[in-house]
Amino acid sequence: MPKRLDRLADLNADYDVIFCDVWGVLHNGVQAWPFAGEALGAFRRQGGSVVLITNSPRRRKGVGEQLDLIGVDPEAYDRIVTSGDVTRDLIKAGSKDVYFIGPDRDRPLLGGLGVNDAGLDEAGTVVCTGLFDDENEQPEEYISILEDFRKKDLPFICANPDLVVERGERLIPCAGSIAALYEKMGGRTLVSGKPHAPIYEAAVAAAKELRPDIANGRILAIGDGMPTDVKGAQDFGLDLLYVSDGIHARDYTDRAVVDEGKLEAFLERNGARPVRWMQRLR
Repeated sequence: MPKRLDRLADLNADYDVIFCDVWGVLHNGVQAWPFAGEALGAFRRQGGSVVLITNSPRRRKGVGEQLDLIGVDPEAYDRIVTSGDVTRDLIKAGSKDVYFIGPDRDRPLLGGLGVNDAGLDEAGTVVCTGLFDDENEQPEEYISILEDFRKKDLPFICANPDLVVERGERLIPCAGSIAALYEKMGGRTLVSGKPHAPIYEAAVAAAKELRPDIANGRILAIGDGMPTDVKGAQDFGLDLLYVSDGIHARDYTDRAVVDEGKLEAFLERNGARPVRWMQRLR
């Protein structure tokens, strides 16, 4: 069982760069966690660099604007790398006739790529950024259209691999939950966001703009999601700080108190090997 960490500052001397998750660590979709931003800001003031690494299907400019609206301190980070940005390479390499699944606010992801908004009969690929209405829909409602995609053997590009995210006190389904259904049905999925390597390679490139000689051993990843943040960081060979008060908190937390025995069993069950853990980044 990794030891509990009281303050991020206790690890600052061991790392030059932090790759920090956004949703669940810096905010819950409704409000920012001010102590998290303060901790990252202090790391930067001591000479460190922070790259936010998020599975948001938006481009980095849109994520930055969203962080401003929610109230995340802009002094908390140097760069933003998004799943949306790295997914654009997959979209460019595919068919120009795209069947789009997601809310209208995510359509700027397709801007400048020369793609056409196609119906099922004309589509050569599917791009999914999320559910059309994630407040009221569930992934299972998409099974019928997924069956149609499967019959046509359409590749399914998933711009947000997260299965769920927190929005206030609720867990909201993401594009990854639809992609998981399609894959289970035998469909082809294409993903660049966490836990896959392309988003980490992009984060390293962003870090090297700030520190050209950075080594993986001097990078600390911070996150709360097992199938994305944890698996991605470990597969890429990065040290991990696990934030327990995120999407998995219900598995080992009762009335805001972490049961460390349950947490240890949860980490072991999921093959997670963080160097430390803390309930909330501070």
